Amino acid sequence: MDNTLLSKLEAIHYRFKEVGQLIVDPDIISDMKRYVKLNKEYKDLEELDKVYQEYKNVLENIASSKELLAEEKDPEMREMAKMELDELETQRPEMEEEIKFMLIPKDPEDDKNVIIELRSGTGGDEACIFVEDIYRMYTMYFKEKGWKVEIINSNEGTTGYKEVSMNVEGEGVYGMMKFESGVHRVQRVPETESQGRVHTSAITVAVLPEAEEVDVELNMGDVRRDTFRASGAGGQHVNKTDSAIRLTHAPSGIVVECQDGRSQHKNYDKALSVLRSRLYQVELDKIMSERAEKRKSLVSSGDRSAKIRTYNYPQGRITDHRINKTMYNLSSFMNGDIQEMIDALKMAENAEKLKGEEGIA
Repeated sequence: MDNTLLSKLEAIHYRFKEVGQLIVDPDIISDMKRYVKLNKEYKDLEELDKVYQEYKNVLENIASSKELLAEEKDPEMREMAKMELDELETQRPEMEEEIKFMLIPKDPEDDKNVIIELRSGTGGDEACIFVEDIYRMYTMYFKEKGWKVEIINSNEGTTGYKEVSMNVEGEGVYGMMKFESGVHRVQRVPETESQGRVHTSAITVAVLPEAEEVDVELNMGDVRRDTFRASGAGGQHVNKTDSAIRLTHAPSGIVVECQDGRSQHKNYDKALSVLRSRLYQVELDKIMSERAEKRKSLVSSGDRSAKIRTYNYPQGRITDHRINKTMYNLSSFMNGDIQEMIDALKMAENAEKLKGEEGIA
């Protein structure tokens, strides 16, 4: 009997029962913030409690089969008990591996909404076109997941976008999208290339967990606010009113612009949200880099300067360099079919976390 696993699951079981009683308490229900938090905890613990019951049942059946083998004289009954024991002993290690993964502490940021920033890098017009391609890929994926997307800011190039920022809301968005931060490289023949030569371009993707007011202590005295007229494509309101907002955070030097909304007030709120998230990300980066040093894991470091993925059009392949995974479904991938890659990255991160947990234990 794995007493360590069982004792951890027992503690979860008692907490699950405790939370179950709390969420029907009228005082808790009247405190909406606390109720929502406890309700979420209840749902998270529910699956673990179910696994606890199944695991406990397997351990009890193993013990009773061994007892039967020790006491039973009837050959037929002994044979049946032995068959059952063999089956349970095969089932047990599989269950234990699954439980170990389930017990890995969740990243508290995983449930947050995100702000995603796409920026063209090396490659001129071809990089701008690739920003547009990746923006389209993500929005198709978000639609499939049922997530809500809102453009915060966009800056068009001669072709495609120099940069696009968007807010994405939904269940577990950061947990899914955090692995997309980094340099995305594309290799293909541009339409303007007469010799048919393959060009390499790059863009950067930043995925920031959306920070709430409680996450960041922002002194508004450190923030300079400027208004200006929106530029580029955007309809009749462009260049007629000073609706665009620029916020500059003096201590960090972070500058945020928002010009996609018609209302100056809405643009200000969006820009403030991005500023908070960027400041929050600075703090998170410090924590992530400390964790990465301990685990030596690029997947977990969230290093946005690292080349993470190559999209090779002539070969129809996508390669993620962090986990050395190559897929040959570029066409469907660019149409939002990216879940398999995200799942592989999540699995790699969990394996790293498990190593770390076992190292501590």
